[in-house]
Amino acid sequence: MGSVVKINVLTVPTEMRESLEQRFAARAGAVESSDGFEWFELLRPVEGTEQYLVYTRWASEEHFKAWMEGPMQAAHRQGPPPAEGEAPQRPAASGSTLWSFEVVQSTGPKA
Repeated sequence: MGSVVKINVLTVPTEMRESLEQRFAARAGAVESSDGFEWFELLRPVEGTEQYLVYTRWASEEHFKAWMEGPMQAAHRQGPPPAEGEAPQRPAASGSTLWSFEVVQSTGPKA
């Protein structure tokens, strides 16, 4: 069996785009060291939608599940509570849908 692709579809209002992108940048490296991890991309919508796509590729479904049950939980934990007088950090995305695919055919860059 080949690799699996997981695409998380996040609905992000225009005013929260920068916040979402900063949050992903702050977590850079959180997934890359996971067993079976192959690829990550955060895709920003160009026009006509508020949906970002979070693309990850894994060696197997088992590798993805292991990441979901361990490192992903840690990566998505809320930070410390806000200081007195500060508003809590609001979620950047208002919804999430997970799409799953098996890689049937793939082509990479020529060496």
